[in-house]
Amino acid sequence: MKEMILQTKVLVCSYGELTETDREVVDAARAATANSYAIYSHFNVGAAVRLNNGIIVSGTNQENAAYPSGICAERTTLFWANSQYPNESVETLAIAARTEQGELEAPIPPCGACRQVILETEKRFDRNIRIILYGARQCYIIEDGVKALLPLSFNADFLE
Repeated sequence: MKEMILQTKVLVCSYGELTETDREVVDAARAATANSYAIYSHFNVGAAVRLNNGIIVSGTNQENAAYPSGICAERTTLFWANSQYPNESVETLAIAARTEQGELEAPIPPCGACRQVILETEKRFDRNIRIILYGARQCYIIEDGVKALLPLSFNADFLE
């Protein structure tokens, strides 16, 4: 028996250490939290992507009393971007969240379903997506794409 060790490289920085380009997409995610429909959880999430043509698209979580009928901000954003700009790859995805008390101090990661959608978007364009997780105290940057957050992932290669 062998042991396999999986490692994830995460860059940790403050908001002020982000580049201007990264702050733009993070700011779009932060602003999007105000449009979230989180009437049940009061956990407002915003996501934004920068496409390879420079356009920034944002989206929010949308809740429903029938909880499985809601959708996360990351999926809302990626699905909208892919439907409106089907030939434009995603360069960067930023995620931010707040509660009634304000922005979260620590960054929040995408859920499993969102990680799977990010993986499919990477596969679609054959390109890793930089992921920036925003927290008021610190930000995490994942340069290597979602596989760093979703090791041993299932994708279309298994269906061939």
